[in-house]
Amino acid sequence: MAITMAEISKLRTMTGAGMMDCKNALTESNGDFDKAIEIIRKRGQAIAAKRSDREASEGCVLGVAKGEFAAVLALKCETDFVAKNADFVALTREILNLAIDTKTANIDALKASELNGSTVEQLVTDRSGITGEKMELDMYEFVTGLTTVAYIHPGNKLATIVAFNQPNVDTQVAKDIAMQVAAMNPVAVAKENVPANIIEKEKEIAKDKARQAGKPENILDKIAEGAMVKYFQDNTLLEQAFIKDSKITVAQYMNNASKGLTVTEFKRVTLNQD
Repeated sequence: MAITMAEISKLRTMTGAGMMDCKNALTESNGDFDKAIEIIRKRGQAIAAKRSDREASEGCVLGVAKGEFAAVLALKCETDFVAKNADFVALTREILNLAIDTKTANIDALKASELNGSTVEQLVTDRSGITGEKMELDMYEFVTGLTTVAYIHPGNKLATIVAFNQPNVDTQVAKDIAMQVAAMNPVAVAKENVPANIIEKEKEIAKDKARQAGKPENILDKIAEGAMVKYFQDNTLLEQAFIKDSKITVAQYMNNASKGLTVTEFKRVTLNQD
């Protein structure tokens, strides 16, 4: 049977598939839209299976804050060409908005969530069939607080979300802190939040350096403690020098903006090599 352009356009709107893919699916299904959609989905599953061992190192990272909840998401693909495609970015945003609206608890729950009549996981597989690339929902994080903020670095490869202990935090102040997290990649909010295994590892590194420099064994612990002071200054958010004014710390900047203001948690997701 002859397939009309209107039918092809309708299927393309329904699936997001390319014009030729839609035409071929409609031809194969004799114009049955349900069967055509199934054909396109099976193609996506086949491509996903075939390319399962490929590395999806590109993608789109977006963050959104809404009231007391903020989330960040990475949808990955194989090439930068696909990562910059408007439909791919739009799918990432749709999934993220769903997570925001439902306050999704983890990535497995997000994959199983329903969106546009299908699961998120199925939509990602369908998109793989359209582009011919491996795709995967790779990272999902969220924070909650009296104020939340999201920052997306230009290029959609890096995004941060931050939660604060006070409501109605000044918009510029909140953005500054989110940009600080993006630029300086702290390991924790404060030194008290640094995992014990990281502290022990850094102490051992400091001791090894001191040994190599010929320092006596009996003072290595003291040297390690001194090294940790510098480590916390460089790697914990509150003790870091503020990127817009290195004469003050991030903690001082926030306290100057609003007495007692601090960060309760943050997340940073990136596809870049830090």
